[in-house]
Amino acid sequence: MIRGWLKAGVFEAGKGFAPTGEGTPQGGVISPCLLNVALHGLEQAAGVRYKTSGTRAGATKPGSPVAVRYADDVVVLCHSQEQAEHVRARLAEWLAPRGLAFNEDKTRIVHLNDGFDFLGFNIRRYQNRKLLIKPSKAAIRRVRERLASETRALRGSNAAAVIAALNPVIRGWAAYYRGAVSSRVFSSLDDYMWKLTWKWATWRHNNKPKRWIVGRYFGKFNTFRNARWVFGDRDSGACLVKFSWTNIERHVPVPGAASPDDPALARYWAERRRKARPPLDRYTLRLLTRQDGRCPLCGDHLLSPDQPPQSPQQWEQWWLRVTRRAIAASYLAHHGRPGPAGGDQTRLVHASCQRAIHARQRGKPALQPATP
Repeated sequence: MIRGWLKAGVFEAGKGFAPTGEGTPQGGVISPCLLNVALHGLEQAAGVRYKTSGTRAGATKPGSPVAVRYADDVVVLCHSQEQAEHVRARLAEWLAPRGLAFNEDKTRIVHLNDGFDFLGFNIRRYQNRKLLIKPSKAAIRRVRERLASETRALRGSNAAAVIAALNPVIRGWAAYYRGAVSSRVFSSLDDYMWKLTWKWATWRHNNKPKRWIVGRYFGKFNTFRNARWVFGDRDSGACLVKFSWTNIERHVPVPGAASPDDPALARYWAERRRKARPPLDRYTLRLLTRQDGRCPLCGDHLLSPDQPPQSPQQWEQWWLRVTRRAIAASYLAHHGRPGPAGGDQTRLVHASCQRAIHARQRGKPALQPATP
């Protein structure tokens, strides 16, 4: 079925029908799914063995290697150099009939003390025998370059445009790496962002004194944070978020060979997604918990219960599409009768529900005072 689907051809707007005799292009949205199909059984080929009973069911057996795969990226953790070379030979033999082979430039055997990069993370065991998973140096370099280029491109814009462009990047990157040992990295990136915004402000107002620039763009914009050097816009009150405002949430490993595509495990994955807290501030999370994650106006879920994003770019798009547009125009809006922000009347609602209420209120005629 998949072979026939790959050769069925595609239809492009403006170009018409085009045959596809060589499958799907690299980097296409369907590529991870196809690779999951093609590489199904790789763990068994590598010799991974799981316990099937007892309290430790789903854990690997003693002496067994551990294989971790995402699409066509795979890492196999072995107990010795000899076992690693044996697993590599077995996998090469298993891949050959499928027309696949290892990329020799990217495939290597390293000791855990030296560390290695995988999916933007660096996995390494340090001298104190502690294994730490941190953002890789290459990932940190990429996000710094992205932030610097975005800031340079916005030199002619106002502070609101800078905040709107950089906040999704910061939130997306921090959300992806919040499950690792990232506190120090977040703090260093906050320092880097301060330097970028200060340079942007001094370039934009090169004839103004530093005291004026500080009063114009820096201050305690976020009332929920005790931070006085936050970059913000005085006109709208919006502020640039910090990496360190994203709380560290340790990743809970998936037991055994549990797959999100297994219908028998639908309940397990639904419960796992429900427990996973989205990368939002504590006040908003408290409101979501109090409302059971539902909009009080329509009763539907405020956030999508789908599989969480799998990369910084996907988290960035999640923030833009789901949180900002689907729930509120300015992130998560609070809807309720006049009162303090922390009062019982404060609720989170869908942006569409909020707009519908405002439209109905504008359409109602004003009440006329009763005549005696």
